[in-house]
Amino acid sequence: MHLLNRTAGRISRHRRRPIAGALLLLLGLLTAGALYTAVLSPANAAKTQSDTELAEQGRKLFLVGCSTCHGTNGEGVTTLRGNQLGPSLVGVGAAAVDFQVGTGRMPMAQAGAQAPSKPEAYDQDEIDALAAYVASLGPGPAVPNSSDYSLDNMTDEAQEAAIVRGGQIFLTNCTACHNFEGSGGAMPEGGSAPKIRGVEPKYIYEALLTGPSNMPSFSNGNLTPEEKRDVIAYLGSLNDSADYGGFGMGGLGPVAEGLIAWVGGIGILVGFAIWIAAHTTRTNKKKVQA
Repeated sequence: MHLLNRTAGRISRHRRRPIAGALLLLLGLLTAGALYTAVLSPANAAKTQSDTELAEQGRKLFLVGCSTCHGTNGEGVTTLRGNQLGPSLVGVGAAAVDFQVGTGRMPMAQAGAQAPSKPEAYDQDEIDALAAYVASLGPGPAVPNSSDYSLDNMTDEAQEAAIVRGGQIFLTNCTACHNFEGSGGAMPEGGSAPKIRGVEPKYIYEALLTGPSNMPSFSNGNLTPEEKRDVIAYLGSLNDSADYGGFGMGGLGPVAEGLIAWVGGIGILVGFAIWIAAHTTRTNKKKVQA
């Protein structure tokens, strides 16, 4: 009995030693690693392999259609005169590619102040591959999901409130370039703010997130995802609203209205005044001859 007590005491002392805690921690880590490998690793490995294959497919498309301006590794190309033929794509993210290529702005037909929208040159599968390759060059904004910009799961009252909030944000941040109803307008140095009424919501969200061309980027720190969604809701409401002002003149604002006023209004008055003066002169000549 005495021997058993001494053995139990010795074991108890060993358990209290620091090395015993380290061994237990190591055993726990090994167990967790084994469980992760057995349960989670196959799914993640399959996804990683799928992403790698998609990025490789995108790299092949990139080398054929994009590398002339953006470099073989997306590092950008500078001409001998120091002009930038194509910017670096490292860190722009998949969202920028999905927007630029999905709206036909890239690849550009020719160099200019900005890339205009045109029919897209790639189908959606190819765009996804290009986006995956550019995303592999460096971390950047991902392509948004429909839940990021859709109001379908909200009640009618919540949707109306979102539209009101979005209108306030739009009038504060966007009307200087896109005018009050999103019809676009001219910009300095040959650029232009495009019409954004009727544009697919995903592309509006990506434009807010990535800031294409001269547009500033509104990161989630500047505009929260909910605020971006509200802006898109406001623009969507404009498509269904009636033009209570009659002839909208393209919604281009005071420039178009001033032009119509001068040419159509004052121009007619000046012409009428000239006609009156000429008619009065002829009448006076007849009186003199008589």
